[in-house]
Amino acid sequence: MKNILIIISSLILIISLGSCRKDFDTSVSSGNLAFSKETVYLDTVFTNIGSSSYNLKVYNNSGDDIHIPTISLENGNASKYRLMVDGIAGQSFENIQIKAKDSIYIFVETTIDILDYTTTATEFLYTDNILFDANSFTQKVALVTLVKNANMIFPSALNDGELNNFDLTLSQLNWTNTVPYVIYGFPSVPACETLIIQEGTRIHFHRDAGLIVPDCATIIADGDVSTDPDLLEKEIIFEGDRLEPLYSDIPGQWGTIWLQEGSTNNIFDHVTIKNGTIGIRSDGNDGDLTTTITNTQLYNHAVNGIFAFNGNIEGKNIVVGNCGQASVSLSLGGTYDFQHCTFTNYWSSGFRSFPTLLMSNSLTTSDTLFVSQLDATFTNCIVYGNENLEFSFLKETGADLNCKFTNCLLRFNDTSNQFSTNPLYDFNDVTLYEGNIFNETPLFLDANNNQFQIEEGTSPADNTGFEITPSFNDLLNTVRTTGNYDIGAYQASVFPTDG
Repeated sequence: MKNILIIISSLILIISLGSCRKDFDTSVSSGNLAFSKETVYLDTVFTNIGSSSYNLKVYNNSGDDIHIPTISLENGNASKYRLMVDGIAGQSFENIQIKAKDSIYIFVETTIDILDYTTTATEFLYTDNILFDANSFTQKVALVTLVKNANMIFPSALNDGELNNFDLTLSQLNWTNTVPYVIYGFPSVPACETLIIQEGTRIHFHRDAGLIVPDCATIIADGDVSTDPDLLEKEIIFEGDRLEPLYSDIPGQWGTIWLQEGSTNNIFDHVTIKNGTIGIRSDGNDGDLTTTITNTQLYNHAVNGIFAFNGNIEGKNIVVGNCGQASVSLSLGGTYDFQHCTFTNYWSSGFRSFPTLLMSNSLTTSDTLFVSQLDATFTNCIVYGNENLEFSFLKETGADLNCKFTNCLLRFNDTSNQFSTNPLYDFNDVTLYEGNIFNETPLFLDANNNQFQIEEGTSPADNTGFEITPSFNDLLNTVRTTGNYDIGAYQASVFPTDG
């Protein structure tokens, strides 16, 4: 009984101390607050999509404990900003205490409908102020957000709270560059219809969203050469819908562009696809040319940049880099022809157990093994990364696996000789390998930041390729010089120097 009374007394004391934690003598703030920033920029958001949470630190640099009589938004309850002060959410607060030489955090978020302010502009600058006190000692911190208009594509209804797959309407099959597109769920191109995406269009996927091109349907993403390498004004870009700089290179923000079995004559030209789970998934080799990918970059995908499942792909000037598993995975056979492509992997967001390029003529599901013939050619391509073995074959009996690398720069450093008796890795067999360079570092401009250009005069990929006819310009539309072409998607260039 005595022990129980001691415990109860201790609990009462703790509760009493906790309840009195903020009851200390204070003086009124006299306009001498300091702030971590004079303006809180909430970066850019799409209309009706919530921002990230941004913080402002408020300092009491005086030697006295103080209280701020009021903290509020200048636009009051009409403000589109939301605050959290001292762990409490709201738009106005009273008697917020700060001890001497101490500070508090204020967190700010917003969600804005651009149509509340303009029906003509594609973007709108929304502002407000946080007011500290409301008398002669009032101090202000500005809040600024750029809001972008967008074409919102989403299902008309939810299924048990989940976003349905749904068909685009016929009026939604021509995407232009007037304003960006924001996609919720997995819209599907209607059967036997074509989705046309014009040059300069920006497509942003919400979390777990993607795009389906089903049997008989087609996607044509027809970008063009941009004149400004920073703006990429004619490039078509697929990415997530978070515009804050924090999200610019985070993988796995959205799902995939899924070219299902039976889709045909799909085209991607001058396109960038980044920060998804799988960039392009291409299923089914129906005998027609399923997919043509040219002048296209795929970066920072949580699983694969390209995942082909018995696919049929013709690719020129493709760059695939930095993915959580294989950058390019060719599974269950298919037909592939890649010329002047750069396939790399310098994944830094975790452990990677797959090579840059994975090729297989099989697939196992439950207890069933499926096999299908794989035919793949690689000409003037780079297959490289930060692991020793950056390409791999998985071959099962019952179907052929035919592959030919010609004048490629490859990384396959078999230090333990575990593949020395496998005929698929017989680098002296000219039916499989011809004119290739092995294990010489390409000397990319900046592999960790997806800059896979090669330097003129120093890279082993410079001037060591095979002249392809008919010729075509490189990814940046630079004319390839006659004679020995450069290996990879880029013609070699002089790198910028510091200063």
